[in-house]
Amino acid sequence: MRRAIKAAIALAVCLVTAVAGSDNGKRTDLPEAEFHMARLIYRTRGGGGSHGFVQPWWAIDYPFAEEHFLPALQRMTNIAVAQDSRHLEIMDPRLSDYPFLFMQQPGRGNWNPTVQEAGRLREHLLRGGFLLVDDLHGEYDWAVFERSMWRVFPDRPIVEIPENDAVMHVFFDLKKGTEIPGKRHLRRTYGGQTVARMEGEPSWRGIYDDHRRLMVAINFNMDMGDAWEHADDPDYPGPMTALAYQLGTNYVIYSMTH
Repeated sequence: MRRAIKAAIALAVCLVTAVAGSDNGKRTDLPEAEFHMARLIYRTRGGGGSHGFVQPWWAIDYPFAEEHFLPALQRMTNIAVAQDSRHLEIMDPRLSDYPFLFMQQPGRGNWNPTVQEAGRLREHLLRGGFLLVDDLHGEYDWAVFERSMWRVFPDRPIVEIPENDAVMHVFFDLKKGTEIPGKRHLRRTYGGQTVARMEGEPSWRGIYDDHRRLMVAINFNMDMGDAWEHADDPDYPGPMTALAYQLGTNYVIYSMTH
């Protein structure tokens, strides 16, 4: 009888182990950390880049932006951060697993969501998701983005984020008005100083839900991703990268606590 009981227990352990191993084998994208950043894939023509890479517009600054910012985020906050971003389309069934979405160059990339995509993104954000939009410059880019975002939230305005909003102070105390340029915006003066020539004044804009939670944060006339990407470039000003790290960190902490 004892031998029979021992054999039954051993068989049960083997079966549980086999089932667990089988389940893990099916999922190759299980969460590996507390925080994952998900880049939104959208239909686009053409692209750009640096370091010899030509990327579609949604992937601009990848992979160097993530390689620099994500380890810095973990170092500054002690959050367990995934080493790389995930890349997902809006209709991907895994979207709800990733509350923090990052969208690059929606203006130049002519982001044009379908009715179904707009509805899915709206649901995601209203259920607690957060969308960070970056690398949006000039009136043409804004018009493209505003028209597409109106499909997502036709009943919610895009407004200026006030300087006393929690997102500006949740981890670092930040002040509005400081430029975060792309490398293409930098110029050398005759005196040897590096200055930024942007396409307009930097502006922090957003969309809030009914409880005054920021759902969409928009860096207008700023290129935070470029500042991350060129963090190790001696020609890119260190203070601008430091500010981009601080701003990105605030967005992440805000999204995880609100």
